[in-house]
Amino acid sequence: MIAKGLDFPLVTLVGVINADTSLSIPSYKSSENTFQLLSQVSGRSGRSEKKGEVVIQTFNSDHYAINYAKNNDYLGFYKEEMKIRKLNKYPPYFYVLSILIKSKDYSLVSNESNRIASILNTDLINSIILGPTVAVPFKLNNICRFRIIVKYKIEPSLYNVLNKINEHYKN
Repeated sequence: MIAKGLDFPLVTLVGVINADTSLSIPSYKSSENTFQLLSQVSGRSGRSEKKGEVVIQTFNSDHYAINYAKNNDYLGFYKEEMKIRKLNKYPPYFYVLSILIKSKDYSLVSNESNRIASILNTDLINSIILGPTVAVPFKLNNICRFRIIVKYKIEPSLYNVLNKINEHYKN
């Protein structure tokens, strides 16, 4: 995809196929990334005197990121995105910490992920603990991966708890 840093003055038509694919990425930033990419690629068309056109193919045409990109409405997208992030406790309203647990042994990584989540749930009283869940991708180079997400605003004991967990796994 040609989206960044290139100027083709004679391009008058840009087509985006499966524009909603990036909305399926399991990240709170997927809507923002989709909006940004669609806005950038749309800017490739009609950069000279010639009028440009953009065609977006999507299965999710009602999604706010696609509609705001289609209408070139950055401020509308920003307001909608901030409303959703505040409601779901994501940045900039909360901090997010991602913990990745890896092992070649599925049983070991599954059990240890649950153990770590239990410690976090017990010791971090001002946090929201999500997981453990399988990471994406689950297996990488034959190593199984689990993820735990910690969302917090102020968590005074966070570093002590993380150091306690880290010390346990150093040996």
